[in-house]
Amino acid sequence: MRRHWENCITNFDGAVETFVAEYFADTARRVLLVAAAGFDPRSRRISQMLADTLDDRLSAVFIREERPGASEALISQADKNETALKEIVPDCTVFNVDVFADDGAPVGGSRIVSLLGQHPVADEVTDVILDLSALSIGIGFPAARMLLEDCEAVTNRAFHLMIVSNPEMDDRISSVPSSRAGTVKGFSPPIEAEGQGLAQVWIPQLARGRALALTQIGAAIQRRYKICPLLPFPARDPRRADDLLAEFRTELVDEWEVDPRDVVYASERNPLDCYRTLSTLKTRFDRTMKGTYEPRMVLSPVGSKVLAAGALMAAIEHDMAVQYLETESYLFDNPEPSPDGLPDMCVHLILSGPLYASYDEMELPD
Repeated sequence: MRRHWENCITNFDGAVETFVAEYFADTARRVLLVAAAGFDPRSRRISQMLADTLDDRLSAVFIREERPGASEALISQADKNETALKEIVPDCTVFNVDVFADDGAPVGGSRIVSLLGQHPVADEVTDVILDLSALSIGIGFPAARMLLEDCEAVTNRAFHLMIVSNPEMDDRISSVPSSRAGTVKGFSPPIEAEGQGLAQVWIPQLARGRALALTQIGAAIQRRYKICPLLPFPARDPRRADDLLAEFRTELVDEWEVDPRDVVYASERNPLDCYRTLSTLKTRFDRTMKGTYEPRMVLSPVGSKVLAAGALMAAIEHDMAVQYLETESYLFDNPEPSPDGLPDMCVHLILSGPLYASYDEMELPD
């Protein structure tokens, strides 16, 4: 059990830059950054922030997700970001990852795990940072699990998550989903109980423009006991949750028949709120169904990466399934900042490392 995750070290916005400047000023620290090199304009911010402090003590692995339906405009934008990232972190490697196999099967998760396995973290690295800002769930989740387990196996190595989030920009990025829903690599726990019925609790994260994808994901989940949609609240836009309820009215009322009491809320800004909420739900369902059904929670994080980070932590800690539908292509014609002028939100978490050594040694009640 990772007891420290309930209150793990977390920084927001300006405090992230302060932490980076102070923590990584120690010249003994060597950092490996794993991040995306795609079209998303948020791809460069974390790299630049780290490079400003670490300079030649920073190395990086940049992941270029290749999709068959990518437009020329987005490919051009990704090329620009890749070139800029190579200038920001000269000591870097770029992995080109085909998200789909020749037959259309989503294989990005397996491929990134294989590539990272072929390039183990150097012994001198003291901190590994995964920038989830522009990585897809199918790539980011398997990479996070593998890197976390690698860092936990080394005494003096810390694992960090960093996210640059802008919900308004997310709303302007639309996607074309594939036709094959499935579990994310490394997030398909086995069904173990014998003689008990399986009760699957599906928790889809509602996000603008993702109704079709979630409908396809839901259709692939059999023996659903309950559906608990996850909404961002509190949110920067106070009406965001209401707008999503209106957009998903048909799915919530007619298709999924969701009881309003089963709607789940988690902060759009703090991933720990999502982690704690999902952990509490897991505990309650386990206690309620014990001896009658085998409960199995299935997460579908398709929106905000901040909420997705909380879902990632819950899925790892409680061995939850993650059901997802890969994207064949994105549509994003205007990479410029949002006309409303709302700034990006930045989040940083330390999930493992020497800073928690004394905490994990404490004898705490279960």
